[in-house]
Amino acid sequence: MRRHAAIIGGGIGGLATAIALGNDGWRVTVHERDAALPATGTALGMWPAALRALDEIKTGHLVRETGAPQQSGEVRRPDGSRIVTIRTPTADPIHLISRPALLRILHRTATATADLRFSDPVDRIDGLDADLVVVADGVFSRTREQLFGSGYQARYSGGTAWRGTIDGMATSTFVEVWGRGVKFGVTPQEGGRTNWFAAAGAPEGDFHPGAEAATLRRMFDGWAAPVSQVLDAVTEGGILRHDVYVAPALPTHVSGNAVLIGDAAHAMTPDLGRGACEALIDAVTLAECLRAASTVAGGLAAYDSRRRPATRRLSRMAAAAGRLTRVRHALPIRDGLLRASMLAGPPA
Repeated sequence: MRRHAAIIGGGIGGLATAIALGNDGWRVTVHERDAALPATGTALGMWPAALRALDEIKTGHLVRETGAPQQSGEVRRPDGSRIVTIRTPTADPIHLISRPALLRILHRTATATADLRFSDPVDRIDGLDADLVVVADGVFSRTREQLFGSGYQARYSGGTAWRGTIDGMATSTFVEVWGRGVKFGVTPQEGGRTNWFAAAGAPEGDFHPGAEAATLRRMFDGWAAPVSQVLDAVTEGGILRHDVYVAPALPTHVSGNAVLIGDAAHAMTPDLGRGACEALIDAVTLAECLRAASTVAGGLAAYDSRRRPATRRLSRMAAAAGRLTRVRHALPIRDGLLRASMLAGPPA
């Protein structure tokens, strides 16, 4: 009899896991709370390790064909002067692809190996009849709280973010501009669009409905291109605004026959651009560990020992990078720390 995996959450991690386990002969059911895939979302950077994970589930070529390669990168000051050049992989460069485009690719592939159920929330994990339960319900995971208690709710990081895309402003480069406690970034995106984002420290929930564009223009007034060009083109309706939350460090990513992956396990600040990448790596690593083990319990133990230390390290690095961008004084020292951090190359 085929083993059955129930996956809570049909996002990037959940769909990638459905493909990986389905390819290994599991019977897979995906329970997704929302009624459909999201129609909006900005670019995600697929680093080489994530592209290799996508290759494992036979979708890497589709992401490379759809996404936009990132050819170079820089961190600059508001006047346009360069702080540091970011070394980018040349053999298999980072590809930028929007969240909806990536989800469509994963969804199309997962339909061949899994039963995908939308508008199907799972309120209690103990109601699932499965050999394996994969918890992939995001940073605000209700299942994480059921398994570990209310002390493991998502926590506000202290930072807020704005995001959007601009049509007809194609770029092949990644640029982040660091000011006094705030930053603004521009990346490529598929379809000849420019993906942009901004970040700052702010009180939780301190939004400005109907006036976010004005807030951004005031915050980044006088900054050189590409910031000035993007803000000239931004419209209020094209801005996504959200506070950034992180998952607390868990003592384990496994509880019985349940395993947490992606943001449910290790949601981190977006400062390294690795959240979606780590969800994909989680998915293929989980399948690999289960394939190599004689029991589900043994596979989950191997997965936990491999992924929890790695993602915890990246979470700490992302938090440190976020704190660095919010520095408001001693900017030459901050810039020196940034340059020193780049000497070791990007995080593996």
